[in-house]
Amino acid sequence: MRVFRDTREAMEKVNSTVVTTGSFDGVHIGHKVIIERLKQIAEETSSESTLVTFHPHPRKVLYPEQKDLKLINSQDEKINLLSKTGLDNLVIIPFSKEFSKTTSHDFITDILIEQLKAKVIIVGQNHHFGHNRSGDYSYLYKLSKEMGFRVEDIPLQDIENETVSSTKIRKALLEGNIMRANAYLDHQYIIRGRFSDIPGLNRVKDQKFFRIAIPEEEKLIPPPGIYATNTICSDEFLKSMTIIHENEEGERFVDTTLMYDNVLLDGVKVTVYFYKKIRGQEAFSEGKIDSRELKEAMEDVDELLY
Repeated sequence: MRVFRDTREAMEKVNSTVVTTGSFDGVHIGHKVIIERLKQIAEETSSESTLVTFHPHPRKVLYPEQKDLKLINSQDEKINLLSKTGLDNLVIIPFSKEFSKTTSHDFITDILIEQLKAKVIIVGQNHHFGHNRSGDYSYLYKLSKEMGFRVEDIPLQDIENETVSSTKIRKALLEGNIMRANAYLDHQYIIRGRFSDIPGLNRVKDQKFFRIAIPEEEKLIPPPGIYATNTICSDEFLKSMTIIHENEEGERFVDTTLMYDNVLLDGVKVTVYFYKKIRGQEAFSEGKIDSRELKEAMEDVDELLY
């Protein structure tokens, strides 16, 4: 997958494209249906499958006073997940207040059609774009008849008759319901960043804990508790247990220990995959976890993960 940091960079490299646009936060099962259809049409039309997204998130730029924005993925995590889908191109448009004034017409004609050479545009159901979110499928369809491109919409996906959305995934994660979130995502929830070895962080004898640096303040962190996880380092899966805790200001920290592997991870970039919450807030007493409680949790994680 080629990653372009603006449309003009992409314009020089792409030919005929099939395009979809959106935040794609979580890269969940509904997003993957759109991407699969994108790839299918690209193959049928000898075009390049191309996803257009934005960074920073539009809400962060347009409403900086709002501090409640929480995203399932950091930018790095999103790129990592999208790279596994088989997309040809990812175009990341720098979002600014100036760009937010781009009309729906100009976004389609100047960016998608002229710069990215889109022959087919695919949108998810209820997707809006352009200034004041004025563009939708109906507008796209009308414009496609005038300009000669093709447009297709993809319905929202259901799991057990429940519609999948990034909003529902965020809700599940904030409740610590990792297994439900993973079902919606169709993959494990991840936290990706660099580990740091913090002196004094050894909570159990012979168990070294590393703290993962969260790259973006908008990254959604599940509630305090003990979680069964796997840590991937250099393509190697390592069984791990992760503790999420918070200070009096509500700032959350993510500490992970490897169950068996004595690997030096200080400063190493890793991906932590979450499987299930083993203990909740009840495991903490005055912000700390009893060593006996922690050992029992480690035994539960050991039995759960293979």
